[in-house]
Amino acid sequence: MNKPFKVLILGGTRNARDLAMALSSKDKSGSQLDITTSLAGRTREPDRSFGKIRIGGFGGVSGLQKYLVEEKVDLMIDSTHPFASRISQNALLASQSANVNRLVLDRPEWEKQSGDFWIDCDNLDKAANRLPAGSITFLALGHQYLDRFSHRGDVNFVARMIDKPNFEIPLQSHRLIIARPSPIASEEANLFRQYDITHLVCRNSGGGLIYAKIEAARSLQLPVLMIKRPPAPAGDRFSNIIDLADEVIRLSA
Repeated sequence: MNKPFKVLILGGTRNARDLAMALSSKDKSGSQLDITTSLAGRTREPDRSFGKIRIGGFGGVSGLQKYLVEEKVDLMIDSTHPFASRISQNALLASQSANVNRLVLDRPEWEKQSGDFWIDCDNLDKAANRLPAGSITFLALGHQYLDRFSHRGDVNFVARMIDKPNFEIPLQSHRLIIARPSPIASEEANLFRQYDITHLVCRNSGGGLIYAKIEAARSLQLPVLMIKRPPAPAGDRFSNIIDLADEVIRLSA
């Protein structure tokens, strides 16, 4: 019996789960692929539906390289968040050092549509400084980025998190919502109306499930401070999950 083809998926987006599901469905024999998805652990109850799950970091480039070698990984797939540039760079260097193939699942960026009012910002600090005093701003960001807005005591913030935080929110004036983003634009628009939102801050993460907030802002004619993506490390990139799954099957044959 042939050795299973070991695949490590570096997760961080819903695409990682969808890729693991696609690979599982394409693995007709049920034993050709050995799939592990690695998650940082920011969400307390991750989806464990497909393949094995690993929680926590690797310890930089050297730690990831060690894992790839010791676990005899045949292929690493970077499906991390488009803004997780340090992790992606570590993955590139570790794969080169361990001589392991690396592919990238890259979500296409959102593109401005007719009716959108985007204010393009190079980073979060510039977005924070461009918010007008007295605005009621919805922060569609991870909790680790809220401190970039802590100096804006003249702005009222609304922040949404999936899990209840176990730390003090570093914002002078804020309201906190514990909920997942809705994939329905009308529901996001109702939320913005409920809190009298005047501005939205988000990163150009791409992806369909979280696009509803952009559609909602468009329908309400709200300004969106859109954070540009950082440059991505080099690599073989796929924007379509099925195409990437087909390539994995080809490599495993």
